[in-house]
This record gives sequence, structure tokens and C-alpha cells, in this order.
Amino acid sequence: MGALDGELAGEWVFDPAHSRFGFSARHAMVTRVRGAFNDVEGRMHVDPDGPAKSFVTVRLRAASVDTRHPQRDAHLRSADFFDVERYPDIVFTSTTIQEAEERMYMVVGDLTIRGITHEVAIPIERVGVERGADGELRVGFEGTRRVDRRAWGLEWQVPLDTGGVLVSERVTMEFEISAVKRPDAPDGTPGADTAPDVADAGDGGRPDAGDAPASPADDASTGAAAPDPAAAAPDPAAAAPDPATAAPDPATAGAAP
Repeated sequence: MGALDGELAGEWVFDPAHSRFGFSARHAMVTRVRGAFNDVEGRMHVDPDGPAKSFVTVRLRAASVDTRHPQRDAHLRSADFFDVERYPDIVFTSTTIQEAEERMYMVVGDLTIRGITHEVAIPIERVGVERGADGELRVGFEGTRRVDRRAWGLEWQVPLDTGGVLVSERVTMEFEISAVKRPDAPDGTPGADTAPDVADAGDGGRPDAGDAPASPADDASTGAAAPDPAAAAPDPAAAAPDPATAAPDPATAGAAP
């Protein structure tokens, strides 16, 4: 972005098979539990005029949370955490994108979890741009952000006898993204024959906050504070889950054995 290469300008869709939207959180104050969301959709518009006119939207299906522990995953899906029956989606819609330095961007946007929305700032690094095995143009991004899960109603906790807590309240969101450029249609407009957009492209292609989807430097946007497109699933300003999906590790204790 910045002085954009002509090839970068256009519409991109996330490749879930080569992306990860994950999170990590401390368990019992001594170890770290990691997880990711397996069902992810994302799209990115790169404007030829630069980051200021570009945007990204992401949607994670909360029920696809995967920590490699069935009992813990069931607890995370329950009303104690994501409450997937009432709030099936975690959605992020960018509002501004700024180039901090070469290949580094600060993506600010609205993160919605459990129906609660807070602004978060996520530092993202562009890892590279390459052609894939089938000739498709791919771009890769990585980033992390630590947020306070309680800002989104993820408050379940078990105090420990030693004075600590079972699940850390600060969660680290972890992003590893591979996006594929959509081919241009014959009329020169972005093609619609590849993967579907995550949300409606209403006003000039920028999705409305209610339409857009979602997921770490240190928790920054908070006051009210604040998650892998992944085959499995950034400390930034204040955004979604040291549990990245905004969820703590309930395993082996308390309500989640």
C-alpha cells in the first residue's frame, strides 16, 4: 500500500486454507493455551490512491473455535464465553488504515463480539507478494494484538488459592493472512466469480458496520476495550482474543474440567 504497485490495487479475498486467526491466553498463571477459528471469511480492498481509501472486513464463525480440546471448546461456545447460539459471528470492519512505515500498517476498526462493539487498533506487517503455483497473485500479512476480553463480555473466571486467576483476562490475538487477488472482469471491474465477499459492498464498496465481519502491541483501544482466515486460525490497541479469540482457557479447572 503506500505508493501502491499497480498489481496490488484491487479486490482480495482471504484464503482460509493458508491463513490463521488465532489467540492465546495464560492458564493457571503458568502456561499458555492457544486456539483458532477454523471458519473464516475475509475480503480486502486495496485502493490505488493508498491505505487511506483501502479497507478490510473479516467474519469468524464463533462455533468454529478450536483449541484441540473438545471439552474446552464446548465451554468456549457456551454462554460463559462466546454464546454462539445468540452471537454466531465475530466481525471486524476497518475504519482507517495508515502506513506506519514500509510494509507496516496500523489497521483501526470496529470489533464485535457477543453483540458488543469496540474500536481496536491492530499493527500489521506485509510479509510479501508472490505468484502462487497456479499463477494467482497472493499477499501475506502477519500481526498480533493483546486485548482485555472482559470488554466484550467474556468475563468467566475462577480465582486461584494463590491469588491468581485460572484464565488470563488479557488475550493475544494472532493473525497470519494469505489473500488472493480476484481477477478483473472483462469490463475491468473486480470479478465476482471467485470467493464471495464477506459483506455487502454498499457505499462505494465499503461495508456497513453491521454488515462487516471479524478475531495484537498492547491493549489500546479500550476504555471499553477489545480476535485465524485460517486452516486452523495482533500487544495492538484494544481489540478481540493472552486468549486471542477473546476467550480464556477453561480447560482443566473450574467450570471446564
